[in-house]
Amino acid sequence: MNHMSRKPKILMIEDSQSLAAIYTSYLCTENYDLLMVDTLKSALDEWIRFQPDLVLLDVELPDGNGLDLLKNRPAELEPADVIVMTAYGSSDSAVNAMTLGAVDYLSKPFDGERLKVTVANALNNKSLRDRVDHLSSLDRGEYCDFIGSSMPMQSLYRIIDSVASSDATAFIVGESGTGKELTASAIHQMSKRSENKFLALNCGAIPGELIESELFGHVKGAFTGAINHRDGAASISDGGTLFLDEICEMDLELQTKMLRFIQTGEFQRVGSNKTEKVDVRFVCATNKDPLEEVRSGRFREDLFYRLHVIPIKLPPLRERGEDILEIAGNFLKEYVKRDNKQFSGFSPEAETVLLDYAWPGNVRELQNVIQQAVVLNDGTQVLDSMLIMNPAIAMPAVSGEAEPKTDVQEISPTNSSVTSISEKIEIEPLWQVEKRVILHAVEVCDGNVNRAAGLLEVAPSTIYRKLNSWESKTEGSSEDDACTA
Repeated sequence: MNHMSRKPKILMIEDSQSLAAIYTSYLCTENYDLLMVDTLKSALDEWIRFQPDLVLLDVELPDGNGLDLLKNRPAELEPADVIVMTAYGSSDSAVNAMTLGAVDYLSKPFDGERLKVTVANALNNKSLRDRVDHLSSLDRGEYCDFIGSSMPMQSLYRIIDSVASSDATAFIVGESGTGKELTASAIHQMSKRSENKFLALNCGAIPGELIESELFGHVKGAFTGAINHRDGAASISDGGTLFLDEICEMDLELQTKMLRFIQTGEFQRVGSNKTEKVDVRFVCATNKDPLEEVRSGRFREDLFYRLHVIPIKLPPLRERGEDILEIAGNFLKEYVKRDNKQFSGFSPEAETVLLDYAWPGNVRELQNVIQQAVVLNDGTQVLDSMLIMNPAIAMPAVSGEAEPKTDVQEISPTNSSVTSISEKIEIEPLWQVEKRVILHAVEVCDGNVNRAAGLLEVAPSTIYRKLNSWESKTEGSSEDDACTA
């Protein structure tokens, strides 16, 4: 693998001393280790000894044709890329050189800027390719911000490696909570844009009348409340990556402007007639079926095909096997440290519960379950009884077999056995289980209903409505008791 901690090595094979001096002057201002030779024989010897990252190869040499060296290049430990340069250029010779494995072609005469850009591009592409090849050969338990060594995740890591080396638009699909933003961030981190800004914009969380301003910015006075000029996501992410989450929530009028922005890189701020241009790499995501959105007329077909260049489908947590325990363990360490608890792991029964549960909310739901267990309990091991999941999903599937008659008799109103009482206590009505879980969450959040709603992945209005409903039931019961008394 090419080590970027040292200077990139360049071997230049050029028989003209005057041209060699000119090319050297072009490259001397760059941070390269440059070696010059003028014959095929010396080129072969130095190629093996010098182990270059890049070779600049002249075609017409005193002792033969440079393309012969390209055909029979040395079997180095780390293969070098080759740029062919010749004064005898033609389309045929260019095609021939590229067919033989050259990464680029320079036709003499060329200026210093052309040489520097071509060399820099070749070295950057080789560095990215070497890094991808190296990482793809590994089975990784961690990757960027991901945790998981399952086969579906190994496949995802390799896809991200490949996508990151280009500027092609990636379109991520997957269930809610599977890590779409983590995927977009990983693409950015592994790309040549990683030194620049990564910006995420959730198209579904911003009101329709504000999203254009969030995306493109606005000028002072563009609308009520626009008291200053403001940069949008397009300007902020110039040179970097712009992640558009829930892209299918964007309204059709803005989709038209978005299409032009993606095609040209040009946009206008809200309230401005001035056109601005940026260089942005796009990554999009949705938890909907994008083709269904196109068929229903809610998403422009031309925009879909412009964005849907490289599709990436994220695996749901239930298909990731032992990754569930790895991720749960990571969350446990995080919340134990934050809340100063003593938990060091999960009981075998708790691990079984975690592995057997369907996880409809995926990693986000797992995070909430572990956080609740740590906050609401104490101990050295997380027990299965501490894990609060969706009761409807956590219940075992109903068997098609008829219940034994003895069970019916035990819970019969005419039977006053202890067994019937224990059965009634063990199986709570669903609304009572729901009430207990919600009240626990509100208590943990110190009465903050909005925060509790976030942990439970429901709307705050849902919790308020249920609290009012339960309060009404309690008041009704008191009145009934008073009348009875």
